[in-house]
Amino acid sequence: MKKDIHPKDYRQVVFKDMSNGETFLTRSAASTKETIKFEDGNEYPLIKIEISNTSHPFYTGKMKFVDTAGRVDKYYSKYKKHTQK
Repeated sequence: MKKDIHPKDYRQVVFKDMSNGETFLTRSAASTKETIKFEDGNEYPLIKIEISNTSHPFYTGKMKFVDTAGRVDKYYSKYKKHTQK
């Protein structure tokens, strides 16, 4: 194995799932400027994530509906003059 390739600045970090608001505390070397007061009363760096095991369809068994039709309509309205020729 190669030496000195792993980060040395691991610290306690709170990850927050933005889709359902769940938070969990773990160790990470990822950098962030935001902080949050966790359940234990201490303040930790905050890393926001879009999906975690508490919201992923594989773990929850529930499918999440994504509004793709709205995105397509928004694209066409934004670039309407370029699509009309």
